[in-house]
Amino acid sequence: MFDELLKRKPLALVVTAEPFTMEHRSRIVDFMVRNAIPAMFEESRFVEAGGLMSYGPSVPDLFRRSAIYVDKILRGANPANLPVEQPTKFELVINRRAAKTLGITIPDSILLSADKIFE
Repeated sequence: MFDELLKRKPLALVVTAEPFTMEHRSRIVDFMVRNAIPAMFEESRFVEAGGLMSYGPSVPDLFRRSAIYVDKILRGANPANLPVEQPTKFELVINRRAAKTLGITIPDSILLSADKIFE
């Protein structure tokens, strides 16, 4: 898979948070760093593993909101009658060390809007 990616010489990549990519996030991030490919991820754990940046739903917020549904169901609500909700809180996470390694300067306007910055 990585060999085929190198043949295409991507300028950047977007990596979604699927079970496969989550399981192999360290390998994916290591590959991106070794080959100087900037990548945007959907989940902040990729940034914690050394990736450049992520933007996606806040996982802790999703868990908190799911607890509200569990409470309603335990109090007798019919799950079929509960509305489907979309995420409402999104987070931008940036790894400045990864940016520096890639030779990327992240504008202050983006840094100011980040929810979390890894130095």
